[in-house]
Amino acid sequence: MSTPYNTKEKEEKAILVGVINQEQNEQQAQEYLDELAFLAETAGAKPVHQFLQKLEKPNPKTFVGTGKFEEIINYVEEYEIDLIIFDDELSPSQLRNIENLLKGRKVLDRTNLILDIFAKRARTAHAKTQVELAQYQYLLPRLTGMWTHLERQRGGIGMRGPGETEIETDRRIIRDKIAKLKDDLRKIDKQMSTQRKNRGKMVRVALVGYTNVGKSTIMNLISKSEVFAENKLFATLDTTVRKVVVGNLPFLLSDTVGFIRKLPHDLVESFKSTLDEVRESDILLHVVDISHPNFEEQIDIVNRTLNEIDSSEKNVVVIFNKVDAYNYVKKDEDDLTPKTKENLSLEELKKSWMAKNNSPCLFISAKDKINIEEFKKDIYRKVRDFHIKRYPYNDFLYPDVEDIDIN
Repeated sequence: MSTPYNTKEKEEKAILVGVINQEQNEQQAQEYLDELAFLAETAGAKPVHQFLQKLEKPNPKTFVGTGKFEEIINYVEEYEIDLIIFDDELSPSQLRNIENLLKGRKVLDRTNLILDIFAKRARTAHAKTQVELAQYQYLLPRLTGMWTHLERQRGGIGMRGPGETEIETDRRIIRDKIAKLKDDLRKIDKQMSTQRKNRGKMVRVALVGYTNVGKSTIMNLISKSEVFAENKLFATLDTTVRKVVVGNLPFLLSDTVGFIRKLPHDLVESFKSTLDEVRESDILLHVVDISHPNFEEQIDIVNRTLNEIDSSEKNVVVIFNKVDAYNYVKKDEDDLTPKTKENLSLEELKKSWMAKNNSPCLFISAKDKINIEEFKKDIYRKVRDFHIKRYPYNDFLYPDVEDIDIN
């Protein structure tokens, strides 16, 4: 009897490489590498080691210095590492030099890794077209190095997407593909714009935020629908829109792609059309993972992105999610335990610097359904205000929140 083939992809062992410089101190560089490890795991790799070096600026030939690179080569050979991932975008010459020194082992930068995850996660024609466009724009200046990858016809992380089955070395062909994809994207965007117009004048609310903060879980909770939610980066690529009713008041709620630091420029450009849902929304719910040690930086990254797409002046409510993971406690009145970051009650969180610096805001746990009633009431009030401004003649249909069953 023949032995069945194992079609499951092999888990690739990866090492991560980053630098400490003027733009990022040691703590930030370590945090970025930790996030890079999460990205690698999301792509299906197993990060086994990290290399950090303090440099004024990355080495133009090998990203890190000669001594550190020797250390990397020795580690790769000793532990049979499959994949080397760099935390910043590599230039075409850096990529070629590093590949040559590592004797053909697979080398990715942060941009290529994120593109790979997006290629894996894309489901609709819109998302697939946007990702493919970003991939070709990334590949164009790197044709020499990238096509030698493809000649070997290797699979796995970083090898998904354009060119897996056919080697195309002519830059003109790639430019033609880019032009066609842009044209396809314009047609899809036009269709989606028509769909948005056909939704009428309902109040529109959009969930925005850093990747993996719980936007899809909130969407499922409020809309009572099943949007894909997972504890991985970029679980959601396509904007999902649902008609939601809170109390007796209908509105449209959309779940959008998460943001991330060092998001590839080509990807930002190709996904700007996806963010039209944000631009055309009346209210933005900026979801923040309060349990993340660097949530303040994540808030800044989201705010900068909103500013880039001309949405920073919208009506924004900050939703601090995952208070359950922040060690939120419901304290008894006679509890004399000293107040620390790890044991603040809900009332204390409302009076904290987080609330003062991010007003208006709410503290919730979508997973454990903590403070969800207040969350729904606040949405109702804000949507009602917009609705009454738009349709002042039917304000009697939607009473004050205290006079309705919010559930």
